[in-house]
Amino acid sequence: MEIERKFLLKNEEWRKYVSKKISIKQGYICNTHDCVIRIRITGETAYITVKGRGTSISRPEYEYEIPSKDAGEMFQLFCQNANLEKTRNIVIYEGHKWEIDEYGGRHKGLITAEVELKTENEEIIIPSFIGKEVTGEAKYYNSNLVKNE
Repeated sequence: MEIERKFLLKNEEWRKYVSKKISIKQGYICNTHDCVIRIRITGETAYITVKGRGTSISRPEYEYEIPSKDAGEMFQLFCQNANLEKTRNIVIYEGHKWEIDEYGGRHKGLITAEVELKTENEEIIIPSFIGKEVTGEAKYYNSNLVKNE
């Protein structure tokens, strides 16, 4: 089960806390209300992920590493019209890992932050650079960003 909250950023202060950057190429094989199947390529590592419907904060998720060659082929075959690129910035703050995604392409300028939780009611300290919470706002789901021009 994936449990996470998503936010917009209110300033650039987060940049001084970045411990790692990851380039991500992500494409969608299936993208419906009930099921999302995506391919994610990060350098030489690739994953296939299946996500089901859930609440705004949690949903079932299954993720498996797959051969990079297979991921590249599937991306070419199935994801040409449903993909995005982003840079994931890892920030550790008060014991939680924040994933701050800077989107490229037609979504250039959009920056979101996600934090994964152990339970839906887990208490977290919100960093000063975090702005409006957009958890549950469908327009910020990656699976919807690939649909919206």
